[in-house]
Amino acid sequence: MIIRRSRAALLAATIFALPVAVSPLFVQPAAAAWIVYDPTNYAQNVLQAARALEQINNQITSLQNEARMLINQARNLASLPYSSLQQIQQSVQRTQQLLNQAQNIAFDVHQIDQAFQSTYGSASLTASDQQLVTQARERWQNTVAGLQDAMRVQAGVVGNIDTNRAQMSALVGRSQGATGALQATQAGNQLLALQAQQLGDLTAVVAANGRAQALSEAERAAAAEQGREQRRRFLTPGVGYQPGNAQMFQNGN
Repeated sequence: MIIRRSRAALLAATIFALPVAVSPLFVQPAAAAWIVYDPTNYAQNVLQAARALEQINNQITSLQNEARMLINQARNLASLPYSSLQQIQQSVQRTQQLLNQAQNIAFDVHQIDQAFQSTYGSASLTASDQQLVTQARERWQNTVAGLQDAMRVQAGVVGNIDTNRAQMSALVGRSQGATGALQATQAGNQLLALQAQQLGDLTAVVAANGRAQALSEAERAAAAEQGREQRRRFLTPGVGYQPGNAQMFQNGN
């Protein structure tokens, strides 16, 4: 009987002691099951992350724009790798050389004044007929030389047309293919220089033609003045016509 009571007490003690022994095994899962979810806090965190991402994207866009700006500035500062200055200067020099080779009367104010005083002035009353003829021939030679000089200048300007055409085509192509404002401006400046050279050629042609025309008009005016002097001498009373013997054929034939 005593033994049965001892066994029952032992079993009861074991039963009551069992939850205490296994209770630590169920504490941790019970605590993990009670996680708190706050939707407001979660939404704020998502919004903050989105704002941070947007700021990063804005910074990246800003850096890209700054990089493009620097690239464009570098392009705008790039110099044009082409120059037509040498060809333009050569065309100007050719035209200038033709003007400097003006015959008899050059494009010089002092020389022009001297020529008109000595050759194109009033006919001298004391000059001999031979001197009058010599001056008339000199004026005629000046006129012919002026006409020749004008035609030579015209030929030189026409010879520059091919060079100008090639330079204009090259400069227009460079201007259209310019990578920046500086290259476009430099190409435009060279086109203006080419235009100035063409205007210089036109001025040279006008000057040469004007010189030739002026010499022709001056010769005509001087010839009229000399004609009046020769007529005056012819009509001046003096020794009249004296007949003489003239032999037209030799040996009496």
